[in-house]
Amino acid sequence: MADQVGLWLGFNLFVVVMLALDLGVFQRRVHVISLRESLVWTGVWIALALLFGLGVWHFRGAPQALQFFTGYLIEKSLSVDNVFVFALLFSYFAVPAEYQRKVLSWGIIGALIMRAVMIALGAALITQFAWVIYVFGAFLILTGVKMVVKRAEAIHPERNPVVTLFKRLYPVTPDYHGSAFFVNTAGGRAATPLFVVLLLVEFSDLIFAVDSIPAIFAVTTDPFVVYTSNVFAILGLRSLYFALAGIMHRFHYLKIGLGVVLVFIGIKMMLAHTAYKIDTLLALGVVAGVIGLSMVASLLRPPSAPATGSAASGVDRTRRP
Repeated sequence: MADQVGLWLGFNLFVVVMLALDLGVFQRRVHVISLRESLVWTGVWIALALLFGLGVWHFRGAPQALQFFTGYLIEKSLSVDNVFVFALLFSYFAVPAEYQRKVLSWGIIGALIMRAVMIALGAALITQFAWVIYVFGAFLILTGVKMVVKRAEAIHPERNPVVTLFKRLYPVTPDYHGSAFFVNTAGGRAATPLFVVLLLVEFSDLIFAVDSIPAIFAVTTDPFVVYTSNVFAILGLRSLYFALAGIMHRFHYLKIGLGVVLVFIGIKMMLAHTAYKIDTLLALGVVAGVIGLSMVASLLRPPSAPATGSAASGVDRTRRP
């Protein structure tokens, strides 16, 4: 018991230290993130995750290490969808490039809190009601099929219920005020559009968590492995965004690949308590193979030239907030 408490405290201390360094040191100077910087930090976060997985292997054995690596790969792959949505939001609200880092940094803190709560609830549900795992599995299969067959739709940020409710409760300035989320105006305290974007970033992560949390429970029900694999994927999300945002359109088959992965994970979850249980190592190979093939296929068969206007970007620009 003491060892478990030490693991949880040690890992969360590591997270707090990294976030403090990020917000208090590395982000002290407001600047546009270069491709080189984003790739370096993406590599750093991936390396830390791999080292942590090796630590799990050493202290807790190969099975849990494989569960961690599989869960991390699933969460990392699904986070690509977050990158696409973040790019659309920043484009729609014309967020200056030098302020995008701050939005994503605070968005990550909110995402970590939400994921921790959802993981705790999910673990409690599966422990108390074993049949919930089949509900999760069916949900993942339906979501995966939807991702494969559903065509891209326009995004309407101004119609988001979170934005609508917030604007009714709190005034929002029409223009940005540097990197500030809130400013003092003649009419009193008001939020800036940058804070509205942050709300949408948090809301989008909440929606994506509804898919990703059940997916990781298909791999393991160990709360520590579920939590740590999620955290490492989230901590590297910001640098991944700056590394991929400009080239995401090239991987047009990736969404289909993610849908196939969700269907496979859903099937794995449905078979978890049967004689046809899918081995974790096999699952790791399937997830890596599907994601890799979808990316290679995207590069070998580039998308046709996008149409001009809002249809190409997936954002409806007929109304602005």
